[in-house]
Amino acid sequence: MENESRTRWAELLDGLATKEGQSNSRMKQVRFIRVSDKCPRGPSVYEPSIVIVGQGRKIGYLGEKVYVYDQNNYLVLSVPLPFECETIAEPDRPFLAVSIDMESRVISELLSEMDDGVSAPDEVTGIYSTGLTEDLSCAVERLLECLGSEMESRILGPQIVREITYYVLKGPQGAGLRAVVNRDSRFAQIAKVLRRMHEDYSDDLDMRLLAKEANMSISAFHHSFKAVTSSSPLQYLKTIRLHKARALMAQEGLGAGSAAERVGYSSASQFSREFKRFFGESPREDAAKLRRSEAG
Repeated sequence: MENESRTRWAELLDGLATKEGQSNSRMKQVRFIRVSDKCPRGPSVYEPSIVIVGQGRKIGYLGEKVYVYDQNNYLVLSVPLPFECETIAEPDRPFLAVSIDMESRVISELLSEMDDGVSAPDEVTGIYSTGLTEDLSCAVERLLECLGSEMESRILGPQIVREITYYVLKGPQGAGLRAVVNRDSRFAQIAKVLRRMHEDYSDDLDMRLLAKEANMSISAFHHSFKAVTSSSPLQYLKTIRLHKARALMAQEGLGAGSAAERVGYSSASQFSREFKRFFGESPREDAAKLRRSEAG
C-alpha cells in the first residue's frame, strides 16, 4: 500500500511540477520542485518549510551533519537556512517534491489547541529530516490531489496544510517548530535575528546590536546562533548576500558590480573573489548557467 501511495505521489507531482526547478502552485504557501538531472553537492538556501519527496532523493549537509530526504523521509526547516545540497535524479526519473511554508500563526494556533504539555527544548537546530508517518502521507496525497483544481485548492487546501502542520508538530522531531513560536526561547530570538538578516541583508548590520536585540551577550549570541545555523553570524550574512546577488544576476540580468552593490558589498572585486570561492564559478559564468537551466 505504501509503495502504491508513493507511485501516486510521483504521478501527481509529475503533472503538477512541470517547470524545472521551483514552480508555484495554486496556493501561495505551496511550491513544486522538479530536478531532472543529478546535481553535485553545492550551496543552497531554503525558507522555513517542509519538503516532502515523491520521487528521487536529496542529501543536505550542514556542518558535520547529514540530512537525507526521499520517499521515506521529509525535511523540516524552522528558520531560513543556507546549507549544501546534493540531488539524486535521472532524466527518466526526475526528483519531484512539494515544499510547504510553515506559518508561525498556524503553528501558534495549533499548539494552543493541542495543549499537550510538551515544551520545546531551548537548544534545537533549524533543520532536521525524519520518517514519514501514514497520517502525514495520506494528508500530502490529498493535498496534491486538490491542487489540480482551483476551487478545491481554495476551499480544501488551507485545511489540509493545517492538518499537515499538525502532524509535523506531533512528530518526534517537532521541537524546531515548537521552539520558533516560543518567544522566550533562545531559538525564537535567533529566528527573529535571522528574519532581520534576510530582510536587511544589504545594510551594515552590527553584530553587537543584533545580540542586544536578541537579549543576549555577544558570547551567548554567537553560541546560540551557531547551534541553530552551524555558522557564525558574519558567515551567515555573507552567505545570504551571495545567494541574493546570484538571484539578481540570474533573474534580473544585473552585472556583478551592480548585484554586489545591491546586496551590500563595497568592493566588486572582493565580491567576485568570494562568489567564485563559494559557488565554484565566476559571477558571469554562474549567471549564464542558471539562465540556460531555467530556459531549458
